[in-house]
Amino acid sequence: MGAIIEVKYFNSFVLKKVNTTDPVEVPVWNGSVGVPEDIGGYPVIATSDIGSSNWSIEEARIRGGYNNTNVDYGVRAYLVEEEPKAVNRSNSLIYSGIFNSRTGINNTNVFSVAEAITKSADPVNGSIQKLYAEDTNLVIFQEAKVSRALIDKDAIYTAEGSASISNVNTTIGTIQPYAGNFGISRDPGSFAVYGYRKYFTDKDRNAVLRLSMDGLTEISSYGMNDYFRDEFNNIDTNTSEGMILGGWDIHNKQYVISSQTNISNPVQDYKTLSFDESVKGWTSFFTYKPDHLFSLKNKLYTMKDGDLWEHYSTSVNRGSFYGVTSKASVTFVFNPNVSASKVFKTISYEGSNGWQVDSFVSDATGYDALSPNLFSDSTALIYSYDGGAYTESGFTMRAGFDRKENKYHANLINNTTARSGEIVFGDSMSGIKGFYATVKVSTDSTTNVGGLKELFAVSSSYVESSY
Repeated sequence: MGAIIEVKYFNSFVLKKVNTTDPVEVPVWNGSVGVPEDIGGYPVIATSDIGSSNWSIEEARIRGGYNNTNVDYGVRAYLVEEEPKAVNRSNSLIYSGIFNSRTGINNTNVFSVAEAITKSADPVNGSIQKLYAEDTNLVIFQEAKVSRALIDKDAIYTAEGSASISNVNTTIGTIQPYAGNFGISRDPGSFAVYGYRKYFTDKDRNAVLRLSMDGLTEISSYGMNDYFRDEFNNIDTNTSEGMILGGWDIHNKQYVISSQTNISNPVQDYKTLSFDESVKGWTSFFTYKPDHLFSLKNKLYTMKDGDLWEHYSTSVNRGSFYGVTSKASVTFVFNPNVSASKVFKTISYEGSNGWQVDSFVSDATGYDALSPNLFSDSTALIYSYDGGAYTESGFTMRAGFDRKENKYHANLINNTTARSGEIVFGDSMSGIKGFYATVKVSTDSTTNVGGLKELFAVSSSYVESSY
């Protein structure tokens, strides 16, 4: 049975014996056989015991030789803890000595008991989830509060309540909270930084935030309040484990966030989107689900299943993530002359060849006694310029977009079943009726596959409904 032997020396060496396939081989450790041969040397291991009689010895002698000089005990500072029970202070900071790279002196394992080396944040705001050093300040992210701790200086307050910064003999000075009842919840992985701007999420308060020179700003309020409220509410439920990842896209200068409701599901239950500071808005959704994301030397990288992926590479097809290619699409709303009932007749766009209209759908009618169902007008797929081309009687015809004066145009053909009260001329109806219309355009799968396709503007002509 095993035994525990107290070792009285601190500076020790570990000698190891590993058997080989040769039972007569004399083991050697760093050029030394250690035990003198005249007293038997190392034992010869029987063939039957090879691989089963390995051993190791903690030794105070450098070579482990018999009667060799022992190393001294060395210096070891220690404390006698009267109450050896561990205490988890999740809202506190502690600092050690420093590492001097010039002299090679490493005091990071030194914690002085003669100095006040701890600093505690308000425990009401929860545990500390993230620390970020910026200039001479330390930004502290708790679950429900963001603060900064002054380093090598302290704040001195006057009787009127104004503060002045003074250099004092203290490492961690006053902890000053930023205005706003926001924290980082329990998602430190959502943190990203660019310049003096720090981005992160507060899942518990349904907010995405930016910390900059002007303090905290709720950037989720730029048209996405309802979206993030519903999305964050589905993370970390009783049936799934989720997380929120964030990173700075140095290539496009955007903050990228990936909210993953179920991290064990590789396909479903995630949303990856980006925030553009230049337009103060959320610009794009993406079809990839990263495990980690970061920027390095003007390039964006993500991790997926242990593999490293470079984004915006010109050597692969556009719209390809982790080996899977998806179509790029843009969804928007046509709503000119808001209060007028309209008939949308055409659709046109400025850009390159290869765009199609997946759907063009009007707003739905309301319920009433005569028609207890919701109805809306829609059009079938409108093919791209090349995707809708066909030959008839030796002439090339277009079933979708046609090009006129370097702009692509198409008529809107209503494919909705005629309803009571409508007048239909011929076999089809022209135009989409409604106050507004939701339109989705996407890249086709035939024109310049994987190449560059640009979209500058989309428009529609309409007339006011005469009904």
